[in-house]
Amino acid sequence: MIELKTIEKSYRDGDKQNQVLRGVDLSIDTGEYVALMGASGSGKTTLLNIIGGLDSVYTGTATVFGKELSNLSDKELSVFRNRTVSFVFQQFHLLNHLPVLHNVLMPSWFHPEKTDLELQERALHVLDRVGLAHKVHSTPNHLSGGEKQRVAIARAIFSAPKLLLCDEPTGALDSENGQRVLELFDELHKTDGITVLIVTHSSAVAAHCARTIAISDGRVVDTGRQGGK
Repeated sequence: MIELKTIEKSYRDGDKQNQVLRGVDLSIDTGEYVALMGASGSGKTTLLNIIGGLDSVYTGTATVFGKELSNLSDKELSVFRNRTVSFVFQQFHLLNHLPVLHNVLMPSWFHPEKTDLELQERALHVLDRVGLAHKVHSTPNHLSGGEKQRVAIARAIFSAPKLLLCDEPTGALDSENGQRVLELFDELHKTDGITVLIVTHSSAVAAHCARTIAISDGRVVDTGRQGGK
């Protein structure tokens, strides 16, 4: 599960100190499907980055699946990001000079534990799950936006993560492709039991989730739990 306690985050802009997060307390249970909603600048992406171990400069405690992230070394954080959590971003962050297969295999570059054949079979399996096994040898610049995002999702689930963190994953897609991506998240949550947290400003995206957490000006203003718990 995810447990955040009194998370504070600020940064200096010249002579001005900007407060991004203001004492965030939040818990998300294992297996939940949650939307994190808020206006631009509300702090939702910063919160996502802290949960995912991408941002370690904050005060308070962030515990994710039993690991207090501030206690982890750089190496341990790298392993955490590779095996426990995966990310899907609005911009797909694919390597255009590599074919789809090798983009999906990227997580194995950092912590290879299987044979090349086993890794390739795993990559082909996840590509089949997102409906893109026939694009295995294509490069990203020959794919549509929706296909690129599905490759990014295949890469994200390659290592069978416990937690999938998504930052405006449909923001660069048209409505049809956006719906297809959301249906993939629905399936992954239902079939694999992955905990899914989606940052979004869209009520249509949030409608796919079982719970919506609202954040405003760096504070959680609604946890989405009955009775505000």
